[in-house]
Amino acid sequence: MGTTVKMGRILVSENLTLDGVMQAPGSVDEDTSGGFRRGGWAVPYFDAMMAEPAKAGMSQGGGAFLFGRRTYEQFATVWPDRPDDDPFANVLNQGQKYVASRTLEEPLPWRNSTLLRGDAEDTVPQLKERVEQDLVILGSGQLVQALMQRGLIDEVRLLIHPLTLGSGRRLFPEAGAEATFRLVDTKTTGTGVVIATYEPSEPPAPQPA
Repeated sequence: MGTTVKMGRILVSENLTLDGVMQAPGSVDEDTSGGFRRGGWAVPYFDAMMAEPAKAGMSQGGGAFLFGRRTYEQFATVWPDRPDDDPFANVLNQGQKYVASRTLEEPLPWRNSTLLRGDAEDTVPQLKERVEQDLVILGSGQLVQALMQRGLIDEVRLLIHPLTLGSGRRLFPEAGAEATFRLVDTKTTGTGVVIATYEPSEPPAPQPA
């Protein structure tokens, strides 16, 4: 019998508003591109019930992460300076980080970071074939869209916050990837955040008339 080679899965974890905005959930100055001034919108909704799912979303890949350039550069200006007794900082700083970028150059500033040079549609499938641990994507909306176009996403966890912003960069923009998913888990926090986990699926069969 042949030996089954285990490939890494790609797991997406994203904070979203009800109208699909993912931009700058953590702080006012996290990402002001496009004139966005509503950063930090997720902070008031964080509670103890969200702490464990959030940490799991950051570490379920065995400490391995996959970033696009923009999110990597944002994280690299904040998390390396946090003390390692912060559980989120410890997971991020100690974990292996892969960065898909056509413009960054090595050496990368954040420890345990490896550059995937070139188009993510080409470099990420190669990465999946050579690693066994799962790869968690945080933020990195453009990267998520590119990988969805190629059918490379294995799980999507959306933390859907009960507010709308009306503007800001969205995870699923117009003319984005077409895909269908099945709901595999859902939780609701005390502040009204719905944590919904999806896996890719085939479109549902047409119902008889």
